[in-house]
Amino acid sequence: MVEEPAPGADAAPVEAGRDAAGRVEAGRDARAARPANESLGTVLVALVANALIAVAKSVAASLTGSASMLAEAAHSWADTGNEVLLVVAERRSAKPADARHPFGYGKDAYIWSMFAAFGLFTAGAVVSIQHGVQELLDPEPAGDYGIAYVVLAVAFVLEGISFVRAYRQARGDARRRHTGTLEHVVESSNPTLRAVFAEDAAALIGLVIAFLGVLLHQVTGSPLYDAAGSILVGVLLGVVAIVLIARNRAFLLGEAIDDEVRSDVLRQLLARPEIDRVTALHIEFIGPGRVLLIAAVDLVGDLPEATVAESLRRLEREIERREQVGTAVLTLSAPDEPSLTPSHP
Repeated sequence: MVEEPAPGADAAPVEAGRDAAGRVEAGRDARAARPANESLGTVLVALVANALIAVAKSVAASLTGSASMLAEAAHSWADTGNEVLLVVAERRSAKPADARHPFGYGKDAYIWSMFAAFGLFTAGAVVSIQHGVQELLDPEPAGDYGIAYVVLAVAFVLEGISFVRAYRQARGDARRRHTGTLEHVVESSNPTLRAVFAEDAAALIGLVIAFLGVLLHQVTGSPLYDAAGSILVGVLLGVVAIVLIARNRAFLLGEAIDDEVRSDVLRQLLARPEIDRVTALHIEFIGPGRVLLIAAVDLVGDLPEATVAESLRRLEREIERREQVGTAVLTLSAPDEPSLTPSHP
């Protein structure tokens, strides 16, 4: 979130607020800011866990003939591929701005995360539903149930480790933003955290569904439950993928911060001794935890044109010292433009 300066400090006009219809994290204080490699570490833990789980589930599915196990194997392979794409997203979005991309490469994170979400939908949801329907139409004899239970138990432990890592990161960020953990995950501008959290949560739920499908198949002798489990896993993955696609689309289109944070920023702009009034203010995300701030302001006093330009550039540089402000653009207000007034909390 964008950090509030201490009273009397010459700080940028951006304070603690929610991240993308939630809170935007301030990065000035290293103790409060999320470490730069925290999200990458979360993705790498998920990548290793999902790769091991995918191999184990594939072996179990081939030995048992379980539709639910095959759906879970497809799920884990899809997650593994997605984590690779999320690693790419983390690295590419961290590239510094250049002449061709003056706002930086932050939105690359949403593009590659979008690819990952599409992969989850096709390789995970579609394959799982397709195999479940096939199992309903042409059931296969069940194999060794014990293998399936062992693999499901091991997978639950590994997925749990990955989920706990993602949950701890999300909870820590949410506390700094004074918001709920789940709300932060959904509204956060960090697509890799959201993807890992959602995929791991879906994986744990999917494992429970697969366990029930295999158990009911064993108890009743009917493959209907196993097939239904495969279809349910596919539906679950489809819902998660659609939510992830929608959130990435929103940030690619230009997600603005919410009215509460906008009012906070406006108050701090107006609190600066150099600024008399603000007539326009636009803040949107240009990457994970990075915003573009554009404002039209009227400066105090009757300053010469050269001095006005110099003052605006100085204010922009001060604002851009904040880690979470990628670019700040200040222009002069027109005389007849109405002043903006911050709303009361």
